[in-house]
Amino acid sequence: MTAFNLLSEPIRKYIRDKKWESLRPIQEASIQRIISTDHNYILISRTASGKTEAAFLPILSKINFKEPGVKVLYISPLIALINDQFLRVESLCEYLDVPVTKWHGEASKGAKERLLKNPEGIVLITPESLEAMFVNKPYNIYHLFSSLEYIVIDEIHAFLGSDRGTHLRSLLSRLQKVNIKKFSIVALSATVSDARQYIELKEFLGDTDHTKVIRDTTPKPISAVFKYFPGSAEELPLALLKDLYTRTRESKVLIFPNARGRVEEVAVKLKQISEKVGGHNNYFSHHSSVDKEVREYVEFFAKNSTLQNFCISCTSTLELGIDIGNVDEVVQIDATHSIASLIQRVGRSGRREGKASNLYLYATEEWSLLQSLACWMLYQEQYIEPVSVNKKPYDVLVHQLLSIVKGSSGISLSMLLQDIAENSAFSNISREETEDIIHYLTDIEFFEKLGNELIIGIEGEEVVNHKDFYSLFDTPVFFKVSSNGVKIGELPLSPQIRENENIYLSAKIWSIKDIDYRTKKIEVLPASDGKKPKFFGDAADTAHRIREKMLEILISGEQYDFLDETAQHTIALLRNEFSVFSFHDFKIERPLLNHNGRLTFYSFTGSKINRTLKLMLDSMNVEVTFDDKDSSFTTDDLAVEELVTILSDPTLSRNTDEILTGLIENLPGIIDFSKWGKYLPVIYQVKLLRDKYFDFEGCHTYLRNLKIITNP
Repeated sequence: MTAFNLLSEPIRKYIRDKKWESLRPIQEASIQRIISTDHNYILISRTASGKTEAAFLPILSKINFKEPGVKVLYISPLIALINDQFLRVESLCEYLDVPVTKWHGEASKGAKERLLKNPEGIVLITPESLEAMFVNKPYNIYHLFSSLEYIVIDEIHAFLGSDRGTHLRSLLSRLQKVNIKKFSIVALSATVSDARQYIELKEFLGDTDHTKVIRDTTPKPISAVFKYFPGSAEELPLALLKDLYTRTRESKVLIFPNARGRVEEVAVKLKQISEKVGGHNNYFSHHSSVDKEVREYVEFFAKNSTLQNFCISCTSTLELGIDIGNVDEVVQIDATHSIASLIQRVGRSGRREGKASNLYLYATEEWSLLQSLACWMLYQEQYIEPVSVNKKPYDVLVHQLLSIVKGSSGISLSMLLQDIAENSAFSNISREETEDIIHYLTDIEFFEKLGNELIIGIEGEEVVNHKDFYSLFDTPVFFKVSSNGVKIGELPLSPQIRENENIYLSAKIWSIKDIDYRTKKIEVLPASDGKKPKFFGDAADTAHRIREKMLEILISGEQYDFLDETAQHTIALLRNEFSVFSFHDFKIERPLLNHNGRLTFYSFTGSKINRTLKLMLDSMNVEVTFDDKDSSFTTDDLAVEELVTILSDPTLSRNTDEILTGLIENLPGIIDFSKWGKYLPVIYQVKLLRDKYFDFEGCHTYLRNLKIITNP
């Protein structure tokens, strides 16, 4: 029987009415398997290949929605993605007369109340909204979700390897505990291609034996052009902006810079160029600080703009699967820090069947150009960096302990320990470790013992009752930005937020007139003084394989026809700098440059190993200046032989607990990468630093295999 014939008649009618000529490959495969089994499935297919329908067509055909209770829970990392998918799922469910409800902070209160009165159909939710329900109204969890049959997790790669992912694993485990029977999970992703990651994904869903991967390997043609315009961190070169304008003025285009400030700079300056030459004015910025209504307008305009061209400068808010219609080109300004991110972004263009994806990559700095090239070459090799999964997420455990105790309004220690022991997210944390952390939380008055039960203590009340409790990531303090009573957006407090400074926001330049720190409001006016706005961006970690590929490119003679002439010349100059070294094996050899007594060691390894290496050198009082951009360690204080001896010493990355303890005591902010890590005993903070911020095992392996080569 064909996949189409396996579907229910209302779903077949939906397909006929949509005038689909055929089912997509991922849909053909998933329909036959999901309908015939109760396994978990991970559907892997490129962007715009029909993954959402691949999950929902068979699920909707299979489930009896006349039975009471919510039957399908769709979990997404973004509210915007929920709002987008709601329209697609609702359109599909109209054929079955199945209600679909959005449940998040911005969703309709009336729709939520109707669902509570009559739990049925499908609910679309974020992990944070689910967490809020567990904490504040746990009876709603039982009432709504005790008869779930399917959970659909969209963009699962956005969760994998992060605290949000561990949090979601815990929530899935807690949902399963309240469910009458075992529900099945269907997870969707566009960026998993490594078989090693399949194991992590299967473990994530909690049942490796009954989890299957369905992957569509249909290739997507991609046209790439790389251009190099040397610039500064403060401002993009005018020549780059003019070239970018010329290339994209007659297209529908998404531009991805690597920081919110640069997003705004691009939108403002392209709009200024367009105004001068009489071009269109559809230049927008899209990121989390832009007002929600403005973001939604931009998305609506793009999706419905069949005749008008547009340009949206954006952060990762448009990296995931929000449907904004057909985009002709994607532009990346400077290197992405991960290949997974590059794949997501490239996939936003050429969504029509048979159309190629078009990528323009602009680099403003030589090492960024090299990293961009390395990411692109690895992408061509179908390599995606492995996900680093923290096996002992003590910090997420703190959060979930607080959540369980708050939601239960009092629970015995033995019951709390049992709850954690049965939660697959914490399967590698021992009962003794959990008990140790609970006792510490009691000591700092996050918990209080009342008879035989634990309740939330005085200090804990302030934490669990705060609106930011439900998330695993720190939310910076945002100030509302308004001009003459009209809200423009929000900005996190930063050194640039000062009166009379100019800022970029919503594709315009504004001058700050007043800051009210009590009400967290900023009053602005359109800027007229021509003063350049400043912006700040955060660097992300880069994987070892990307850096290794950068070295491989430097020592090869391969020419790349997709680089423009300036980019080719820049790569040639970089190669020339390293031509003084005689390389035989780029996997283990690393250069040590001696230039007039100043030593520069180029590690060409990942950010976490570099951080670990710097920590070890600091602990030995070796004065070095480190730059993660080019993986360089520079010193004026040592002879070549001394530095070679130190770096080659296999004990360099051992005996580190004492060093990490001292680091936490002297620099308590080091643990701030983890929102909940600061509430752990110091011994567990040390373990958290070791597992998540540094990489001692990787550093030890790196040093053990390292062969340092010097210039003549």
